[in-house]
Amino acid sequence: MGTITSDEIVVTPLKRIPTLGGDVLHGMKCTELGFVGFGEIYFSWIDPQAIKAWKRHLQMTMNLVVPVGRVKFVFYLEATQQFRVETIGCHNYCRLTVPPGIWFGFTGLGQTQNLVVNVANLPHDPSEVERRELAAIDYNW
Repeated sequence: MGTITSDEIVVTPLKRIPTLGGDVLHGMKCTELGFVGFGEIYFSWIDPQAIKAWKRHLQMTMNLVVPVGRVKFVFYLEATQQFRVETIGCHNYCRLTVPPGIWFGFTGLGQTQNLVVNVANLPHDPSEVERRELAAIDYNW
């Protein structure tokens, strides 16, 4: 992997369309920036104040959306030892496009469960991801 910068993480505002009986939340179109193919979509619940960290995909591009609750994502750039933080959810409805090679973790900020959706360009492959213990990267959650 070459040098990766936090500028490679793209934030895309998403449409929330009010409709009678409940809003429609846009996620992703194949014509949009960030779409680099389709492998799978997966959903991850995260409880309030729970932390899921650290993980780094070697090949997968993630497109992260939080349609329920609020989640703080922390991205760590190992080469520069810098962090980038993005908080998304109902209050800031957008998609984070994250290229491979960036360590990340996240924590639930909503009052109840929070839902993270990943539109990934590859299907899950355990050999494609690296993991570290929470204490391995010094960040004050």
